[in-house]
Amino acid sequence: MDGAGSFGAGRAGSAFDPVAFVKQPQTILRVLAWIFSMVVFASIINEGYANMGSERLYCVFNRNSDACNYGITIGIIAFLASVFFLALDVYFPQISSVKERKRVVLLEIVFSGFWTFLWFVGFCFLANQWSQTSPKELPLEQASDAARAAIAFSFFSILTWAALTACAVQRFLLGTDMSLFTSEHVASQAPKQPYPSNDVIGQTTIPVDAYQSPPLIETADTRPPGYKIPPAF
Repeated sequence: MDGAGSFGAGRAGSAFDPVAFVKQPQTILRVLAWIFSMVVFASIINEGYANMGSERLYCVFNRNSDACNYGITIGIIAFLASVFFLALDVYFPQISSVKERKRVVLLEIVFSGFWTFLWFVGFCFLANQWSQTSPKELPLEQASDAARAAIAFSFFSILTWAALTACAVQRFLLGTDMSLFTSEHVASQAPKQPYPSNDVIGQTTIPVDAYQSPPLIETADTRPPGYKIPPAF
């Protein structure tokens, strides 16, 4: 089945336009999501741990290692997911099956919506733990900047992934635009009409009914000589 004009993409096999692809809102949002996630996990990995009066490194978020681990985990997965979906957007117009396109869009809706929720939880978690952190426990102001950056870009990630979810839902509701199918494609899918029951001889078509004998009707002309009608009793 041809996938022309289905779920926001053009006809399968059409030429790829990099300029139009870059200008798409969906592409811009994916790049932003990729940058924001990288800032979150890179800030925590590089400067999210500090030596607070001992040889052991502690998480700057109220010494709660779960807060740092959570931010790093969702940040890395979001970073990889942004690259994956960006590559899938490039390949998406080449998918000829409408069913496969529908599965891809549904996958994006589920993942983007779920990751919007996880970013919301991460933002609340990091902000709560940071509010409980005493300034005296932070020996370096640089660690404070990294913590604030992780919180801020977690909030920006909520907005970005929510926008990506909305774009995916819009593509799903768009569905398949059947008006973009060509007339040849529609004609090829039309059922074939049965042939009439005629006998073809050369180039002349002769109906079969023309050779059928008329019903036998007895008339005066068809009676044999000397035939008499029997009397009626």
